[in-house]
Amino acid sequence: MSSQFIPYGPSKLHYRRYGTGPQMIFCFHGYGESAERFGIFEPYLGRDFTLIAIDAPFHGETDWQGELLFRPEELLQQMQQIMGESREPVILFGYSMGGRMALKIFELMPHQVSRIVLVAPDGLHKNKWQWISTQTKLGNRIFRYAMQYPGSLFSLLNMAEQLRIFNKRISKFAHYYLDDADSRKMLYKIWTTNRRFRPHPGKVKPLIKQYKVPVQLIFGKHDRIIPTWRGHQFGKNMKHLVQVAELEAGHQLLQEKYAKQIASFFVSG
Repeated sequence: MSSQFIPYGPSKLHYRRYGTGPQMIFCFHGYGESAERFGIFEPYLGRDFTLIAIDAPFHGETDWQGELLFRPEELLQQMQQIMGESREPVILFGYSMGGRMALKIFELMPHQVSRIVLVAPDGLHKNKWQWISTQTKLGNRIFRYAMQYPGSLFSLLNMAEQLRIFNKRISKFAHYYLDDADSRKMLYKIWTTNRRFRPHPGKVKPLIKQYKVPVQLIFGKHDRIIPTWRGHQFGKNMKHLVQVAELEAGHQLLQEKYAKQIASFFVSG
């Protein structure tokens, strides 16, 4: 494993490199996690692949000093810098929030992607609350206010649980990120900074078909945050290219006990 930084304006993007294989896998982690999480795959993939795991802004060792905006096009430039002169096809690997990032990067370089592996991925559908909070000025102002003064938001969450709009697991998940003032501040920063990483299924699906890129979607059977049916919905009419698998797990799939099973999807099919 090696650890390196890339200048990004006033900031420094950090990434970790695992393995020594000839084909690159670009890895994008989940919310509140880091590139280090992908080290569990090195024993299973390191001989045949080189994993490049990038710390997103406000995660891991990335030092983010710029404006609250991370542009997919500029991330692509950093990826190309890491690839150097190689123009060999790469694999995109995303977990949770990282699924959104992987799909957006695919939109920009579909001709250079040989496979996509997404684990409990965000980005398969339009999240209306995230869209309102990050894509509109009024929504972003309300979002910022709610993160500073969350009383009304907590009341709505409690009401939603009582009305069974949210199940207890989702409510618990929301409180985990909202109960602490620093966590709310970080949520605002991360969502706002990553607002351009909004893949469009209407663009992604035709590109998958056009370039015949195999897509593996992996879900936890007991995941109430991103359920398996999202994958089946996304892959409708693309069953020859989009495969959906389910593990006996919840949302936290990037764990050592699932690493070997997930790694097998990079060489199957």
